[in-house]
Amino acid sequence: MTMSFAPAAPNTTGQVSNDAGHALRVAVFAMATLAEQRGSDTESHLLRVNKYVRLLAQQLASRPEFADTLTVDYIDQLCDSVPLYGMGSMGIPDRILLKPGRLTPDELSILRTHPKVAYDALLRAERTLGQTASGLTVAKELVLSHQEKWDGTGYPQGLWGAQIPLSARIVALADVYDALISNKVYKDGVSHDAAVKILTAERGKHFDPDVVDAFLAAQAQFAAIAQQHADTDDDMQRKIEYMANAIAEQAHL
Repeated sequence: MTMSFAPAAPNTTGQVSNDAGHALRVAVFAMATLAEQRGSDTESHLLRVNKYVRLLAQQLASRPEFADTLTVDYIDQLCDSVPLYGMGSMGIPDRILLKPGRLTPDELSILRTHPKVAYDALLRAERTLGQTASGLTVAKELVLSHQEKWDGTGYPQGLWGAQIPLSARIVALADVYDALISNKVYKDGVSHDAAVKILTAERGKHFDPDVVDAFLAAQAQFAAIAQQHADTDDDMQRKIEYMANAIAEQAHL
């Protein structure tokens, strides 16, 4: 169990602890899918990103400079935290989150608050419960820094290079890859080969060069994950219906 919101009850078999850990991961994933549904992504998006992140981390862990950081336990903690990285979207109004056209500068400024919204929510939860959760360290890194860019042009803090937590650098590429290849309500995704070209062009700009190299080494496995866990027609229909209802509600406000 990598996240702890309250002291675990003692047990002798370990089964209770394992079941509790699995239950927590299921609950976190369920809550995260609610956040995803408010945007342009489907439930399968989180599953794919989780698998991409594990694959990237394992590729990097084979290199000496990352081996001490990317241990098996750390990678498990990283993957358990992935469903939380987009939770800040819950704090963004539908009129901005679901807008089909280009955002205004003011709207873009509001949208870019979502990493801080999520980070502050985790900090408040820790204070409310009166205990710092060590298992949330990686989650806090992800929610705050996944929109940072290697060249310093990201947000919210304008971090660059190794200032950006490794966890966030890994998730950033996994998230963008999936965004590129996935069909949205308003537009189709690009091909895997086109996504590879786009990500390669952003090596040293948007993305950590080492993370891009890990992606290139595992790109065939990325394509296989994308195909195995592709969005279904039902996924897209639910997304279309949710967005249509949300837009209709906004029109009546």
